[in-house]
This record gives sequence, C-alpha cells and structure tokens, in this order.
Amino acid sequence: MPERKKLLLRLDPAVYDAIAKWAADDLRSVNAQIEYALRLALKQASREPKSRNEE
Repeated sequence: MPERKKLLLRLDPAVYDAIAKWAADDLRSVNAQIEYALRLALKQASREPKSRNEE
C-alpha cells in the first residue's frame, strides 16, 4: 500500500468541534471522519477516485 499523503488543514474551531462530535458518534478518529466526509462529497459529485485495480 502506498504511503498516505499528509496535509496541514486549518479549520474554524466550530467546524472542528462539529466534526469531532460526528467522529465520536461514528466511533472514528477526526482524521478518519474528515476522509469519510471527503469521500462522500466526491461520490455525490461523481468524482470518486479510481481504485488501484482500475489504473
């Protein structure tokens, strides 16, 4: 598995708090919750990344 990309992300404290609560409700880390939300947004926009097998 290739190394994951690292990203510095600045968030409004209220946004962070909302994501942290959502993450806790779903038993995920904040990092995993942000990735989950981004994947949902990509799917909704029909811009899902290709899987490694499709490349």
